[in-house]
Amino acid sequence: MNSFMEWFWLMVWWFAFVMYLVVLFQIIADLFRDRQLSGWAKGFWMIFLIIVPFLAGLIYLIARGRGMGQRQAEQVSQARAETDEYIRTVASSTPASSPTAQVSEAKALLDSGAIDEREFAALKAKALA
Repeated sequence: MNSFMEWFWLMVWWFAFVMYLVVLFQIIADLFRDRQLSGWAKGFWMIFLIIVPFLAGLIYLIARGRGMGQRQAEQVSQARAETDEYIRTVASSTPASSPTAQVSEAKALLDSGAIDEREFAALKAKALA
């Protein structure tokens, strides 16, 4: 690295290489995510990606790019739905705070000194309301 321009072009090439790797891994992930593509077609694409990676990646993005985005959106949507369902099951599995439970929690806070009598009375009134 004798000059700024050599360093600059090295960074440009590293950036391009990392971008290429990201695209390549996205293509490979999309290949294995696609349920409509046969195993032979997936194998063909993988061999094509290994032999002529730049050309194969460009052809894949042109030929299957729209479906690639749709499959990614479906996977994100499915993951979000599964997460929401998990949160609902965890939230509903905890027993609902009954007024008795709320008063006993407030009493425990009062006994520990975290709240005073006035705050305990307010929490108790709120729980029993």
